[in-house]
Amino acid sequence: MKHQELTDKAIALLKSMIATKSLSREEDEVAAIVKQFFIDNGVEVHQNKRNLWAKNIHFDENKPTFLLNSHIDTVKPNKDWTKDPFNPEVEEGKLYGLGSNDAGGPLVSLIATFLYFYKQENLPFNLVVCASAEEEVSGKEGIADVWQHLPKIDFAIVGEPTLMQLAVAEKGLMVLDCVAHGESGHAARNEGVNALYKALDDINWFRSFSFSKESKTLGPVKMSVTVIQSGTQHNVVPSECKYVVDVRTTDAYSNQETLEIIKEHVGSTVTPRSTRLNPSGAPLDHPVIKAGLALNKEAYGSPTLSDQALMPVPSLKLGPGNSARSHTANEYIGLDEIANGINDYIRILEDAAKLM
Repeated sequence: MKHQELTDKAIALLKSMIATKSLSREEDEVAAIVKQFFIDNGVEVHQNKRNLWAKNIHFDENKPTFLLNSHIDTVKPNKDWTKDPFNPEVEEGKLYGLGSNDAGGPLVSLIATFLYFYKQENLPFNLVVCASAEEEVSGKEGIADVWQHLPKIDFAIVGEPTLMQLAVAEKGLMVLDCVAHGESGHAARNEGVNALYKALDDINWFRSFSFSKESKTLGPVKMSVTVIQSGTQHNVVPSECKYVVDVRTTDAYSNQETLEIIKEHVGSTVTPRSTRLNPSGAPLDHPVIKAGLALNKEAYGSPTLSDQALMPVPSLKLGPGNSARSHTANEYIGLDEIANGINDYIRILEDAAKLM
């Protein structure tokens, strides 16, 4: 299939997706559209809940398998939209609509790339494409759920808007619920132990502490106290102070290792809401990344979270579009960005094949 035909198919699919509401956990209708697209193009497609996946015809279990993944869900449109977020409108070469940039453009470009390789023989790798749900909410019925149904994956390309630059590492996330404990007493007398003051000591530690190891691509672990609650009335010393810490982890430590260091240094009770959103990345000598670097793509570490965090294999975030447009009013992606994205994906995989 020629590149122009692939581009036309990808843009038509994206328009259909934009016109269909696909908020997180409400992706049934858009999943049906993507499934029908695979069927119409002669691809045997599998479905698990609202996740879709397919593998190339000449799949060989003795070869490494590369996953092409992006998501079908979107966030809710914000109040500042002046266009209809569900009307796929093209103006001056830009396709407007909710999810056009994040991550419809990367998804349809990856699907087109999969179609290009679908029937090819003698590839040194297998390809699996997966259109997954619930990415925007890091849900449990998205990539984490369908992963167990996929063939064994050795490497993943995650389609997110990166201006087709190589996000070779990505920060993880832990949200910590912390509680400093004291003893209540009357504020007018020398009574009680002020939990708020104890919390302030710990908060100062979160603000100033530097971890000994720093990631080469992601920099330092970043910790931010974002919510605090304490006290019941002005004349009672608070016995409890609750606060929330947003922790952006790096590949220098696992989430669990980061958590243990925090617990060693603070007096508050620290409870993570989850440790499942781990930092991720891939070595620069992987054939796919080497192929991208040979095309003068920039390698960098990404501060934003994606489904990479839920993949237990080396992964690369790469896609057309601009992350700065994600979740904004009047979101768009350039039609040329989709065309160039498909071309770059194909070129990178073809060049990676020569390196294997």
